[in-house]
Amino acid sequence: MRTQKRCLGHVAIVVDDYDRAIEYYTDKLGFTLIEDTPQPGKRWVVVSPNPESDCNLLLARASNERQEGFIGNQCGGRVFLFLQTDDFWRDYHAMKAKGVHFCEAPREEEYGTVVFEDLYGNRWDLYQNA
Repeated sequence: MRTQKRCLGHVAIVVDDYDRAIEYYTDKLGFTLIEDTPQPGKRWVVVSPNPESDCNLLLARASNERQEGFIGNQCGGRVFLFLQTDDFWRDYHAMKAKGVHFCEAPREEEYGTVVFEDLYGNRWDLYQNA
């Protein structure tokens, strides 16, 4: 019997402007721009914290008023995305130095989580596996 490999390929995040979002995710969070392809009336923009990752962020510009209402609140104020790292303190200090807004001071939890907000106010956890 053949085994299937299944994984999430992209997670869409609604943004107000492609270039502004690309700049934030690449310059502030250290992501890599994987693809930026023009399409009729929009662009296919993919960024990733690791170019070898199976799951990336698709930056989707809001195309109407309803979608604009979800910018920065895609998860109703809860943590939306989880950025895993192999060195929490390295990434925390680098992100802080670049002006990333952390909602609280780092705390030692079993799962090593700290909350930050992206350019739009979406909440993320930065964490390192033990």
